[in-house]
Amino acid sequence: MSPARSSDVLVVGGGIIGLVTAWRAAQRGFTTALVDPGPGGGAAQVAAGMLAAVTELHFGEETLLGLNLASARRYPDFVAELTEATGQDLGYRRCGTLAVALDADDRAHLRELHALQVRSGLESEWLSGRECRRLEPMLAPGVRGGLRVDGDHQIDPRRLAGALVTACERAGVVLHRTWAERLTVTGDRAAGVVTTDGTELTAGQVVLAGGSLSGRLAGVPDDARPPVRPVKGQVLRLTVPQRYAPFLNRTVRAVVRGSHVYLVPRENGELVVGATSEELGWDTTVTAGGVYELLRDAHELVPGITELPLTETRAGLRPGSPDNAPLLGPTALDGLLLATGHFRNGVLLTPVTGDALAHVLTTGELPAEARPFSPLRFGATAPTELPV
Repeated sequence: MSPARSSDVLVVGGGIIGLVTAWRAAQRGFTTALVDPGPGGGAAQVAAGMLAAVTELHFGEETLLGLNLASARRYPDFVAELTEATGQDLGYRRCGTLAVALDADDRAHLRELHALQVRSGLESEWLSGRECRRLEPMLAPGVRGGLRVDGDHQIDPRRLAGALVTACERAGVVLHRTWAERLTVTGDRAAGVVTTDGTELTAGQVVLAGGSLSGRLAGVPDDARPPVRPVKGQVLRLTVPQRYAPFLNRTVRAVVRGSHVYLVPRENGELVVGATSEELGWDTTVTAGGVYELLRDAHELVPGITELPLTETRAGLRPGSPDNAPLLGPTALDGLLLATGHFRNGVLLTPVTGDALAHVLTTGELPAEARPFSPLRFGATAPTELPV
């Protein structure tokens, strides 16, 4: 085993959640290290980057709504700070979102969602089908109505991830580009990890931020192991030729035959179409069926999409938790904290997660908005299968 290398904070996982945690920790004056074979990878490479606290509202998730809104409010300042720190354009667009209905059942569902949004004090405007098409002329003639939410924006997650890697490097975070193989525990306290190349990394506090892989780190006691699972999502990327621009002015989303579909237009001409939601374990295969279903549903929503070049197909794994909400803060094992389980809201929750973890690393307590998402809410968890 290689000699130990020590830091105040060790973050396990280099996706956007691990990166923002490491960056904020370093800004608080902690000597910080991060272990991941490819920092900036993970689910962010597949995510569409919708910052949709309002249109992503689901019945029964009102508590999560508060955290989502808190993070959405921080996004403009967060983007400005990160852009200044790195000089990189994050592809942040305050373009708004339009959620539309294609049949009577979908229209009734959207009406119910609108009522929930209004009861929750959210800004959301009901539009007729004609008003929707006036906003977005490429929409299908059959659109029956929709919700205009100007406060739901977007960011390019790939650019966000790249900027966070740069910010971490400039803040002095040490990046260990390898896998963490096992958590080390000394005297009933997390003490660091051993990597696959045999290096021992020690730390005063360890943050497990491995996305869907968070539950597979060896050495984590059962009562501290995060109950996260992988949820597969397939996503397509198309290119809008200049002759079709602007194809869409804002993010457009709908439920088509019970399946959610969204179209996210980037300023650089890219159009992201997603996303399937499949409980298939660790499978990340792009399937003909997944691509077909996304294109079929997107075509019903925006018929002109079949004229666009298809430039990329990808599949990734979202980290799902039992209640679809993140696990933030201390666990039953002293010295081990979690920042995982963000499911479909990882990009949206990046600013508030970084702030919450920096606060708890500094004070030992979660800030008020993050307390409902303590890992301790689940109690002891069943062991998670380890990789073979």
